[in-house]
Amino acid sequence: MRALIIGGGIGGLATAQALTAAGVDVEVHERHDEAADWLQGYRIHLNRFGCRALRRCLPAPLWDAFAATAGDPGAGMSFQTHHLRELLFVEEELMTGGTGDHRAVSRIALRRLLLAGLGANVHFGHTFERYEVNPDGTVTAHFAGGATATGDLLIGADGANSRVRGQLLPHAHRVPTGAVGVAGRLALTDETRAWLPPRIRGGLNIVLPPAGSFLFTAVFDGRTRTAEAVGGGIDLTAYGLSGRDLLDDVEDYVLWAFAAKRAAYPSDVEGLAGSALKDVVGEQIRGWHPDLRRLVTESDPGGVHAIAFKAATPVEPWRTGPVTVLGDAVHNMTPVMGLGANTALRDAALLAHQIKAVHRGEAGLTDAIGEYERRMLTYGFEAVNTSRSFADRFTSGNVLARQGMKTWLRACSAVPSVKQSSFTDEWTDDLPTPSGALV
Repeated sequence: MRALIIGGGIGGLATAQALTAAGVDVEVHERHDEAADWLQGYRIHLNRFGCRALRRCLPAPLWDAFAATAGDPGAGMSFQTHHLRELLFVEEELMTGGTGDHRAVSRIALRRLLLAGLGANVHFGHTFERYEVNPDGTVTAHFAGGATATGDLLIGADGANSRVRGQLLPHAHRVPTGAVGVAGRLALTDETRAWLPPRIRGGLNIVLPPAGSFLFTAVFDGRTRTAEAVGGGIDLTAYGLSGRDLLDDVEDYVLWAFAAKRAAYPSDVEGLAGSALKDVVGEQIRGWHPDLRRLVTESDPGGVHAIAFKAATPVEPWRTGPVTVLGDAVHNMTPVMGLGANTALRDAALLAHQIKAVHRGEAGLTDAIGEYERRMLTYGFEAVNTSRSFADRFTSGNVLARQGMKTWLRACSAVPSVKQSSFTDEWTDDLPTPSGALV
C-alpha cells in the first residue's frame, strides 16, 4: 500500500501517524511552505470519541505527551442566563461516560505532535490541483509547478474548500447557515483570575440571553499543564521534538465565542478589525452581566475574528475508487458543539484501520474503503445535523422557544434521571477489534 494524503491538518496528519506506525508508505502533501505557517487558531476541545480516536492514531509516546500537556477543560459544562444565573450544570462524568476523556488542546501543540516523526514524509509547498486515475488502478496527484505523486489511494484531507472533493464530488457543496460567530480570548493572569466568575474561569459555559444569540466560553490552561509536563521530563527526542517545543506560542486564556443571526451584525462584519468586532459584540451584550462584558472588552483585539457559519449539504454514497475524503473535506459543519475536529479524528482512526487491513492482505482496497465511506457518511452527517441544529436553536429569535429551552434545562437540573438521559454520551466505538477490516 502507498497512500497519498492531501492536506496536513488534524485529520490528515492523524491518519499519517497511524499508517506510518503500521509500515504503510505514506506521503502528506501540504500547500503551506513550512510547518509553522499553519500555527494559529484557538484551542480545540476533544470529547470522548475524539480522544479515543486520537489515541488509536498516535504512537504511545506521542499520546502520553498529548495527555500530559493537554489542558483541563474543567469539571463540566454550565448553562447560564446572561445575568450568570445557573440553569443547569452537567458534570464531567455525564459528558464522558465516566471515562474522564475530554481535553482541551492548543491547535499549535497538537499539530506539532501530529507532525512529530513524520519527517520527509510530509511535503510542504505542494498545492494540489487535480488527480488522475491510471489504467492500472493507481492514482496520480498533480501539484502546482508540475510535481506529481502516484499511489494506491489518494485521501482528500484538504479542508472545507477541498479541491479533492471538488473533483470527486462536484455536486457536494457548503451552504451558509445564516449565523455568524465572533470569537476572542482573554489572557488568564493573576489579575484576570481575580475578577472572572468561578464558572467562567473553571470550565465550559453556554450563556443564553432571552433570545437571538448565545455566548460560549471555555478555559484553556495548556501552558500551565505543558510547563509542568516539561518539568517532569517529557522525552520526545526520538520524534525530533523537545518538550519545550510544545510551549512555543501556547498561552493560558479564556476563549469566548458570541454567535447570532447575520442580520444582527453590520453587513461587512467578516472584514472588520478585532477592535471593531469587540465593539459590535459589546453592543450586542449591553445589559448582560458586567463580568461578561468585561471578558469581551479586555480581550486582545488581535485575537478577535469573525466567521460565517457554513455546513455541508448531504452527500449520497458514491462509487468507491482509489480516491476518498475525510474531515471538513466532506462533512464540514458549524463550530457549535465542537464536533468538527472530533469527527475528523474519528474518520482518521476508521480509515487508517481499514487501510492497515488492506496493507496486511486481509481485505481488498475497494471493499475496505467502501465500508469506511458508508460509516463515515452516516456518523459524519449526523454530526453536521447536530451542530447545525444547535446553532439554529441557540441563535433563534423565538422568545417562547428560548423560554421553553430554559424551562427544560431547569427540569434537567431538578430531576437527575432526566439530566442523565439527556446528556450521557452514548457513542459506540466503530473499531471493535484491534486488527482486521470491518468488511
